[in-house]
Amino acid sequence: MGQAKQRKTGRLGVREVQCKSALVDSGICDYALNCYTGCAHACSYCYARFMGRFHHPGEPWGGFVDAKVNSPEVLARQLRGRGLSGGGSVFMSSVCDPYQPAEEKFQLTRRCLAMLLEAGFEVHLQTKSALVQRDFDLLAGRKNVSLCETITTMDEDLAGEVEPRAAPPAARLETLRLAKRARIPVKAFVGPVLPGLSDTAESLKTLFSQLAPLKVNEVYVDRLNRRWGVWPSLQKMLRRIAPEALGPTRAMLFDESGSQAYGRALRSTVQRAAKAAGLAAPLNMVF
Repeated sequence: MGQAKQRKTGRLGVREVQCKSALVDSGICDYALNCYTGCAHACSYCYARFMGRFHHPGEPWGGFVDAKVNSPEVLARQLRGRGLSGGGSVFMSSVCDPYQPAEEKFQLTRRCLAMLLEAGFEVHLQTKSALVQRDFDLLAGRKNVSLCETITTMDEDLAGEVEPRAAPPAARLETLRLAKRARIPVKAFVGPVLPGLSDTAESLKTLFSQLAPLKVNEVYVDRLNRRWGVWPSLQKMLRRIAPEALGPTRAMLFDESGSQAYGRALRSTVQRAAKAAGLAAPLNMVF
């Protein structure tokens, strides 16, 4: 991969909808809050594409976004009705990016975030966007928040293919740097690591070398996992940009013994790359 290409736009439909609940129980934190259904970033590996089966059957992932425009009002009602005040942790967001482009217009994440912080909740944000910088005024200096940027690769061309509408990797790194300056606890999520594309020692060392000087609190690393609809999406992408990676990816996803061997090898590669890059942050491999 060479120099960065212009981010793809494509056609995207954004629809305003009503929701019945905002906070839902979650296996990640006590609660999850998703102000949007669907995601404009159109990542080829995204596990959340299963949402399309229920909300937009037949439409491609990345081609639709539903903005739950009454989310702040519903959240306020839930907080009053449940008597929730400082009642645990909230993950924003589990099946969409809370700071995808539609958020610039609707500001649903910002309004809900302000309410959660005022109520004393611990809030964990994960995004591939630089738009979260807009909300640093809400997050700065707080100890009950964390901001995690997902960075899959430092190769701008590769990122443009697998995450066509997300912020470039350099913008995500800059967001973490500015967040540290604003005294916001920050983390990095490196994943999914893509077989034959971003799983080499060189690729991982390059990424970790960018993270090391930022002194993020933690770094999470995840391998590619088999989720509903992911393999067809990956096949299409790989046939276009890296057909040689089709075989290794298929074997890693569908051959149990091959998958286990790949996981062991990847762990070793990640550990060596982190050490070579001088990464001091705690390294969590979630696979």
